[in-house]
Amino acid sequence: MSITRPLPLRALPVLFMLFLAGPALAQVRQAYALFDAKGRAIGHKQLLKRTAEAEVVLFGELHNNPVAHWLQLVVARELAAKGPLVMGAEMIEADDQAALDRYLRGEIDAKGLDTLARLWKNHPTDYAPLVDLAKANKLPFIATNVPRRYARAVSRGGFEALDTVPEAERAWIAPLPIAFDPTLPGYVRMLEMMEGHGTPNMVKAQALKDATMAHFIAKHLRSGARFLHFNGSFHTDFHEGIGWYLARLRPGLRQFTIATVTQEQLKRLDAEHLGRADIILVVDATFPGSY
Repeated sequence: MSITRPLPLRALPVLFMLFLAGPALAQVRQAYALFDAKGRAIGHKQLLKRTAEAEVVLFGELHNNPVAHWLQLVVARELAAKGPLVMGAEMIEADDQAALDRYLRGEIDAKGLDTLARLWKNHPTDYAPLVDLAKANKLPFIATNVPRRYARAVSRGGFEALDTVPEAERAWIAPLPIAFDPTLPGYVRMLEMMEGHGTPNMVKAQALKDATMAHFIAKHLRSGARFLHFNGSFHTDFHEGIGWYLARLRPGLRQFTIATVTQEQLKRLDAEHLGRADIILVVDATFPGSY
């Protein structure tokens, strides 16, 4: 006959804590989910595997979404560990590249960069960790966006407004003339979303941004290295925008896109998001924004 020995007294506090934690752990709510373009749920390993197979990864975000910014950092760290990597972002404009390079080389600190460059208000929380990852690993970080003054000029006067840009400053813009297809669904939707308040020139300003970001990505592609780019999802949704221009510049380039959306439920991908990207990051709609 076996005799069951009583548990030592020191084990009782541990068991008591597990008993209390059990219900709490069971009530943890999922904050996000990952799906492929066809709406099939996937895990992190598949996400990281597929990004590693691409030449260019276009990570589309919602600018105030903390989950997207966290996953961007996860992907960046993973790709940096796998081999040569170049990073770039919409959130820094091309004419601030010199200041950014000084920061990456350690010649100025974060305050100096903020003084010299036109950084977004959420740079310290959302983009500085990405730039600092590049700095720590001695990786290039490319300011890909067109200076906003040129986008504003196009939104008022069309592409013709770029004819007066001084030759030296044209280095910060995609080569002229800018190719433009107003029938692309993304540009059509942009006008529809403005509900009559938008103009064709405003769509051209968006195209100027897309073309310029694609130009700088293509310019800084390096043989054997991946390029990881961060941008608003609208710039790459449904493989348009930046992707459309990249395909014109580099036919056959292995592009991989990630989009960020919010939904009320995370069990399945809503029909409107099918095909939005190669992988869609779905965040619980109740998750608070960073600003």
